[in-house]
Amino acid sequence: MRVFVTGATGFIGTAVCTDLLAAGHRVLGLARSEVGAKSLTSRGVEVHRGSLEDLKSLESGAAACDAVIHTAFNHDFSKLAENCEAERRAIEALTSALIGSHRPLVISSGTGLVAPGRLATEDDRHTPGPNSFPRVKTEIAAVAAAERGLHVIIIRLPQVHDRNKFGLVSYLIALAQQKGVSAYVGDGKNRWPAGHLLDVAPLYRLALEKGRARAHYHAVGEEGVAARDFAEIIGRKLNIPVVSISPEQAPEHFGWLSAFTSLDLPASSAKTQQELGWRPTHGGILPDLENAHVFENAQAAPARI
Repeated sequence: MRVFVTGATGFIGTAVCTDLLAAGHRVLGLARSEVGAKSLTSRGVEVHRGSLEDLKSLESGAAACDAVIHTAFNHDFSKLAENCEAERRAIEALTSALIGSHRPLVISSGTGLVAPGRLATEDDRHTPGPNSFPRVKTEIAAVAAAERGLHVIIIRLPQVHDRNKFGLVSYLIALAQQKGVSAYVGDGKNRWPAGHLLDVAPLYRLALEKGRARAHYHAVGEEGVAARDFAEIIGRKLNIPVVSISPEQAPEHFGWLSAFTSLDLPASSAKTQQELGWRPTHGGILPDLENAHVFENAQAAPARI
């Protein structure tokens, strides 16, 4: 199968391409720069020049392949609403290239969008509302594509990690270095789910090869890790105080990240594992955080709260 992968030079997309190639698929990867193109070529990935904003490039890349895996997203959270709208347009462009075929379109979403405060499952669906998180546009666009007859599959991602990156936890590390304290909100018992990069990548391929149309799959290896556990490791590795702050203090301390820091977002992958035969076997996020490369030469700022 020839697969068009957006975000092919990114953290998750790179691992997805490697897994697809190892399984015998051909990969056409989206690259916006010459550096990205050279990186793809060196790994045996065919290059398709373009970007998320270049909708024609998305259409032509999708049209040239047997399937599409969409992992690209602009993670500049200072422009979150704008980036989510760009994501919606990108999915529409990919959709337009696949209409009238049975070629699968695998789209990345997030486990935290659907059921804050309880264990999210693959059966949960998001109900749009005026206070919805902007990234829900991803799932709305995916549903719209499915309603047009496309074979659409959604992969919901937790905090995806290895020893280099940790999803939103990476931003907590940077903030702790800046502020000189490692903070959590309240009692710090709220949880975030996690999945190792080397477990997440094969799930995209299994969804492509075996997934049901309109299915939602969760790339979750750990259902929930407490916020305080993250903060304590960060504090210890940076040799800075670990502190609890109130929900009222959170916006000032965490900035845009405060939209997430108080949320309890556990998620299950039981149905995903049963249906696709997927088994997460790599380590958890806390051991990776303990051995994170970012701490090897890290210097924290003087504490100020």
